[in-house]
Amino acid sequence: MLQLQRMRRLAGANCLLWRRSATWRSSTKNASFSEVLQLEDKKLTGVVFPLQGLEKYLAPDVNTASFRTFNPGLDDIHRAEALFKPSGRHVIDYFSSAVRMDHAPQLSQPEVCFVGRSNVGKSSLIKALFSLAPDVEVRVSKTPGHTKKMNFFKVGKYFTLVDMPGYGYRAPQDFADMVEAYLQERQNLKRTFLLVDSLVGFQKADNIAIEMLEEFGIPYVFVLTKIDKAPKGLLVKNVLEIQDFAEKHTQGCFPQLFPVSSIEYSGIHLLRSFIAHVTGNLPMMNS
Repeated sequence: MLQLQRMRRLAGANCLLWRRSATWRSSTKNASFSEVLQLEDKKLTGVVFPLQGLEKYLAPDVNTASFRTFNPGLDDIHRAEALFKPSGRHVIDYFSSAVRMDHAPQLSQPEVCFVGRSNVGKSSLIKALFSLAPDVEVRVSKTPGHTKKMNFFKVGKYFTLVDMPGYGYRAPQDFADMVEAYLQERQNLKRTFLLVDSLVGFQKADNIAIEMLEEFGIPYVFVLTKIDKAPKGLLVKNVLEIQDFAEKHTQGCFPQLFPVSSIEYSGIHLLRSFIAHVTGNLPMMNS
């Protein structure tokens, strides 16, 4: 509680400056952790730790230990956010695209990639992660399957984020070859983020991606998207099913699920922290 009060006092002035200077703030409410710290405790928990916010809807005998596998403090989350804020010396921007691995940029810094079915909200999520760097161009389309290439975004000298083409509906014909080659050959890949739509849960196409990641021994984590649109009952059902699947049927999957909303920014701050951690920029715990 003392930490929360101290963080809120420190954030107050920054929040005021943010509100005055950011002309696009109305569309990115809660994008800044300074703004989130101004929320009342219950709302703050729901925005920063949405998985923990769902505990009140669960039966008493449900094991929620995995909900806190990655449980950073507010100071850690605040430090991680700095990686996603550009400055004169810290440039965050789109770097290049590739349709084949021999076209992919050869980068030595740690890398994370985002994969998921077409229309799962992948580009919207990446845009939300980069909301503090509004000049970064992340194309978001209403048409499923819009991303046809591997898109590379450099976050200063610290890490690279890769937006992979969606699989399933309207996926590129050579999707499997493109992704398989990337997963097998990318030596600096630290974590793959596999997105699942909270409105529909697991689909058959997701099993193909999971089998590929498990076969190649690639560390990955499930991200549940669009949680602002899912009824609480459906959201809880899908959370429990995915957590159970990860525990019983996977080897390389991180035990904690990350629910997110690209509209309300729920879970975005925690996800930023996890990315900072797995790329070696926020040393905390083994994961």
